[in-house]
Amino acid sequence: MSIKRAKPASRGKGKDSENETGMGSSKAAPAPVWRDQVGAKPDDAFFPYALATTFQKGSLINHSKFGKGLVTNVEGARIEVLFEEGSKKLGHATS
Repeated sequence: MSIKRAKPASRGKGKDSENETGMGSSKAAPAPVWRDQVGAKPDDAFFPYALATTFQKGSLINHSKFGKGLVTNVEGARIEVLFEEGSKKLGHATS
């Protein structure tokens, strides 16, 4: 004999309702900041991203996949870069 279990009731708090309040999505906010700090800079202001290169906070980089970005944090061999679609953690060479 099998026992049927009821499906848990939905309370209406899915991913969509969290995004509407701004609490569930961190990728929507960076676009205006990126546009102000990165978007208007000329192409020659950006250094090509390479794992063997050392970057500092405030460096402008051009990543082959993510595009133009701004280094916002440096922690050892990791950098955090603000791209148009959001923030990414990447590796870099330590000095």
